[in-house]
Amino acid sequence: MEYVAIGIAGFVGGIVCGFAGFAFSAAAGAILLHFLEPILAIPLMMVCSIASQLTSLVVLRRFVAWREIVPMLIGGTAGVPVALYLLTLIELHTFRTGFGVFLIGYASYMLTRPACAVINNLGGPIFRSALGFAGGFVGGLTAMPGALPTIWCDLRGLPKERQRGVVQPFILGMQLLALAIPMGTAGAIHRDLLLKDVLLALPALAAGTFIGMSLFGRINERKFRCSILVLLLISGGLMLG
Repeated sequence: MEYVAIGIAGFVGGIVCGFAGFAFSAAAGAILLHFLEPILAIPLMMVCSIASQLTSLVVLRRFVAWREIVPMLIGGTAGVPVALYLLTLIELHTFRTGFGVFLIGYASYMLTRPACAVINNLGGPIFRSALGFAGGFVGGLTAMPGALPTIWCDLRGLPKERQRGVVQPFILGMQLLALAIPMGTAGAIHRDLLLKDVLLALPALAAGTFIGMSLFGRINERKFRCSILVLLLISGGLMLG
């Protein structure tokens, strides 16, 4: 049953990530964490998410906005280690609950108003670095580094391709950084188990990502925005558990 769950989680997570560019862990984790210990499930979700992100970024590479991304990545690189350090010093459940309430409130409000740009100023490099730091910090504590950049893109009313070109490279960078830090000290037995689980998940992950990317190419801007807000709403709700 564990192997079936890994395949289903990879497929469902791949669809969500291929379509929206984020929320792989929210979709796959709802399944995997019922069958695997967190020490195995979390690295598996991160590796699968990275594989799905890389695949979809190859398709969307012409939309990657490097001028916006680089300052965000620099800020995020500082934010993730700070968050990982604070994991043992703060009440994580309280933080996750508070951030979950914020996501629910934001998504619920934005779903009730017309789709239009609220903020026209793109922000300079210093602001984008601060946004990246906040995204990396929140990602280190909640496994959702893309939440704040996604909200920022929504407030700016960016087209769906440009939003993906901003959010996805940032998520990918933060996930690679977060995975590298704990994996440097992981035991060999965990690396072996992780490799086995990743190989099991890859076929279903590839199929799910392909379906998600196909759906992304067919959906219009209004429906895509609603879908993103619903995913933020669901992700916030999962943090309350």
